[in-house]
Amino acid sequence: MDNAATTYPKPESVYADVDYFNRYLGGNPGRGSNKATLKAGSILFDTREALARLFNIDDSARIAFTSNVTEALNTALKGILKSGDHVITTSMEHNAVARPLYTLEHKGIEWTKVQCASDGSLDPEDIRQAIKPNTRVICILHASNLVGTIMPIAEVGKIARENGIFFIVDTAQTAGVLALDVVEQNIDILTFTGHKGLLGLQGTGGLFVRPGIELISLKEGGTGSLSEYLEHPILMPDHLESGTQNTPGIVGLHAGIKFIEETGRENIHKHEQELTEMLISGLKEMPGVIVYGPNDTQNRTAVVAFNIDDADCGQVSMALDYEYGIITRSGLHCAPLAHATIGTMERGACRLSPGYFTTKDDIKKVLEAVYNISHEY
Repeated sequence: MDNAATTYPKPESVYADVDYFNRYLGGNPGRGSNKATLKAGSILFDTREALARLFNIDDSARIAFTSNVTEALNTALKGILKSGDHVITTSMEHNAVARPLYTLEHKGIEWTKVQCASDGSLDPEDIRQAIKPNTRVICILHASNLVGTIMPIAEVGKIARENGIFFIVDTAQTAGVLALDVVEQNIDILTFTGHKGLLGLQGTGGLFVRPGIELISLKEGGTGSLSEYLEHPILMPDHLESGTQNTPGIVGLHAGIKFIEETGRENIHKHEQELTEMLISGLKEMPGVIVYGPNDTQNRTAVVAFNIDDADCGQVSMALDYEYGIITRSGLHCAPLAHATIGTMERGACRLSPGYFTTKDDIKKVLEAVYNISHEY
């Protein structure tokens, strides 16, 4: 019940493909012209193509791989913002956005956090009202990692495009589950992680950068291309991909995306939504249990935060683990801004996040466990 942190288990094909690569292929993409290297390069290409299909991207070369979505967001924000620029976010952002911007504030960047409602929801017009003459970027998450609230990215993207502002979207909690279309949603830079909804392994992620946008690279080094020059390549994706890629991880990411394509993203979303409805309705029937976030499951992903009366959320999470074998996450979830927004900054919360491989029987066991624990306080 901690799929918002990392999906588990993975599809069997992920394990099998990674194992096969490590045992029988193992090439380093772009480093030479031997068969193993060329095969590794083709795997990276195929994975970019799969991501391009998923996000409606015309040119897959505009997708660069990173080690996670945090690196992708740092690359985007630090690569596009300069002293004197103004950036707008929501008050629900993860520290993967908040901490880079806190650092950039000390380098002359102006940052506005648009206040969301206590359920995490955002009024797009509040974003419009926050725009200033020096606003260069609007950066928001697609869905909250704390309460699952889905943000109106299509509406915000339209506002950004109308005002000539770059639009960056953090899809850590939604890629592979919710619909993402860089054209229809006017997304200039889409950042993603591989180990959550895309069902791949930890240590993978990346970003799409719309043609015409040139980011300052976060790092420079070997790319396997234009090696005769000391100047770092400006062509994509090499410009944002220094050093050896996590090729085994990208193999797993490719297998995860293929599983999504074969299963149907809509079917995955429907299953997770059914589990979430079952989970929320069961929790809300329990006296002393507080559930946070939108009441309508159409407006949230499969992420449910709750507390029990005055019980410490860490103790609740530990009891679920040690007494019932149920893995959750408690505390502030690397999202203090979000906790301040929903009113749990002082106490934190316990988070439940089912995934595609969670069953209705699993949910019943979780509800029974929470019920039992709630009667102990």
